[in-house]
Amino acid sequence: MNEISGQRHSAERGPDAIALKDVSFGYDPENPVLQGISLRIPQGQWVALVGESGSGKSTLVKLLNALLPKSAGEIAVCGEVLSEASIPSIRRKIGMVFQNPDNQFVGETVEEDMLFGLEGLCLSREEMDRRLQLYSGKLGVSGLLSKHPGELSGGQKQRVAIASILAMEPGVVMFDEASSMLDEESRNGLLGILRDMHAEGYTILMITHDADEIMAAQRVLALSGGGLAGDMTPAELFRSPELMEACRLRAPYAWELGRELETRGLSIGVPASEKELVEMLWPFNCSK
Repeated sequence: MNEISGQRHSAERGPDAIALKDVSFGYDPENPVLQGISLRIPQGQWVALVGESGSGKSTLVKLLNALLPKSAGEIAVCGEVLSEASIPSIRRKIGMVFQNPDNQFVGETVEEDMLFGLEGLCLSREEMDRRLQLYSGKLGVSGLLSKHPGELSGGQKQRVAIASILAMEPGVVMFDEASSMLDEESRNGLLGILRDMHAEGYTILMITHDADEIMAAQRVLALSGGGLAGDMTPAELFRSPELMEACRLRAPYAWELGRELETRGLSIGVPASEKELVEMLWPFNCSK
C-alpha cells in the first residue's frame, strides 16, 4: 500500500472510520485534558498515537467509545455520530485491547471468554461457534480454548484478547500500550498480528511508545499540551528531534543506524526494521 502522510491523503482512502471536530474534555473546565481536537482517520488506516505521559492519549481513546463524556465537539465512528442514543451501536463498532490482557478476561476458559462478548451481540449459537473457530484459528489460539487464562503466557493472553475482540467484528480496533508488558518475542508476534490485521483492512489506532510499532504504522498523531502537536508519517516524526523529545521517544535502532551510514556516505535508504537493514547491507558485505 502507498505511504500515507497524515491527513493530506485521507480523502484517497474512502469514508472515515473516525472523525473528531473540535473535541474537548476536562474533569475541571479550567484545566482541560484535551482541547479543540479535530482529525479524520480513513477506514483501513493504521495510526500510532504518541505523546508523553499525561498528554491525553488514553483520554482520547476513551472518548471514542464513550467511556468518558466529551465536554464539547462532535465524534463520529464509522459514519455514526456519538450521542447518548448511539453509545451501544458505537461500542459495537470499536474493539479495545488493553495494556494488561488479564483485565479483559471474564471466563473460566479461553472459549468461555471469547463467547462472552459474542453473547452480548445476541447472535445465534451457530454464528457464535463459527466466529469462535474462525478467529481463534486466525490468532493461533485454537489449541488454548479449554485452558484457563491463568495458564497462558503473556503473549498467549494478548492473542486471546485480540481474538475475542476481532470475533465481535468491529470496524475499528484500538490498542492501549498493548505490547508494554510483553517480552521481545511476544512483542514481535503482536507486530505480526497488527500487520495481518492491516492487510485485511482493519482500522487500527494504537497508543504506543514502541519505536518499531510506530515505524510499522502509516500515520502518527502526536499529542502535547492537550492538543494535536503533529500529524505525519513515522519518517517525518523521526526526523523531528523536537517532537521526538516532546513525546519522550527514541527512533528505532535500524533507523538511527541507517541515518548514521548516510552521514558517512553510504546511502542505503531508511530501513523499516533490523531485518530490512541486514538485507540492505548484504550487497555491500558480498562485494568485499
